[in-house]
Amino acid sequence: MKKIVTFGEMMMRLKPSNMKRVLQADQFDVDYGGSEANVAVSLSLFGDRAAYVTKLPDNVLGQAATDKLREYGVDTSLVQYGGPRLGMYVFEKGHSVRATKVTYDRAGSSFATSKAAEYDWSKLLAGADYFYFSGITPALSLELRQAVLSACEYCKENGIKVVCDLNFRGKLWTPEEAQAFMKKVMPYLTICLVNDEDFEQSLGIQAFDGDMTHGIQQQDSFEKGMREIVNRYPNVKVVASVLRNIQSVDHSTWKGIVLHDGKISESPEYKVDVLEGVAGGDAFGAGLMHGILNNFDDQQLVDYAIAASVLKLTVLGDLNITTEADVRAVMAGGAGVRVSR
Repeated sequence: MKKIVTFGEMMMRLKPSNMKRVLQADQFDVDYGGSEANVAVSLSLFGDRAAYVTKLPDNVLGQAATDKLREYGVDTSLVQYGGPRLGMYVFEKGHSVRATKVTYDRAGSSFATSKAAEYDWSKLLAGADYFYFSGITPALSLELRQAVLSACEYCKENGIKVVCDLNFRGKLWTPEEAQAFMKKVMPYLTICLVNDEDFEQSLGIQAFDGDMTHGIQQQDSFEKGMREIVNRYPNVKVVASVLRNIQSVDHSTWKGIVLHDGKISESPEYKVDVLEGVAGGDAFGAGLMHGILNNFDDQQLVDYAIAASVLKLTVLGDLNITTEADVRAVMAGGAGVRVSR
């Protein structure tokens, strides 16, 4: 069975209980997540071999985060311990015309302050077939940019395929910083996930006008942007993207497209009543990688990835607690219609 190693920060997530705003909150629901951790959990639940590399504090909070990964079958043997604290973020669920808000409290965390030299990729990537990271990880520090670049160099030297979800976060770095770094790592990638503003902010490619209410109608420009990525970086063999029409916090329409060998494959559209609009992109990336790890054809690949993604929108928390059977039920069109007995 092929093995994928993901690299990033796992955080504690605090969400005001009872749908309150942060300023109203007198208690919080606690969970754990982070882009690459979310991907590792999804893949493990799908039955794949997934290991996670991070650094957590050597205290009860770091242990709780590790236990959450183990609960869902992720290989935590590569997790490192030490440093000052666990990163956190506060998730305020929006409703109707009020947007969902995320407030980070991750500066100075064990992962963000870790040094590139702490990551011995010859050991961490031993036996790996794929290395997966997102644009969030190098955004956290110059040391982590060097760590990601070193991992990519090791992968090239040792025949390990590299996957990146560009995942631009404006609260963490500027477009200029993102583009400067991505120019360095794009030549190492085999698979690239790129959504919405990622095209322009991370790569300087115009593909999306910024209006999330009609993302699906911009498919032609998304496809041109995807082809431009392959033109610039012919080492990239697969480019995948999510298209979204977001009518409100609670209602949206999603669709996936994949470019492989010059051909675009597209999924059906899904109209979704959104329980929590978080980590849908991570679920898409995990679904895509599950298909690649298991040799799905292009149509199965995009159909599975988007079904996993929209299913995540119905699950509370960062982690997509769903199985392959759950995803297949969505693909078959029968999920959510009647009680499963």
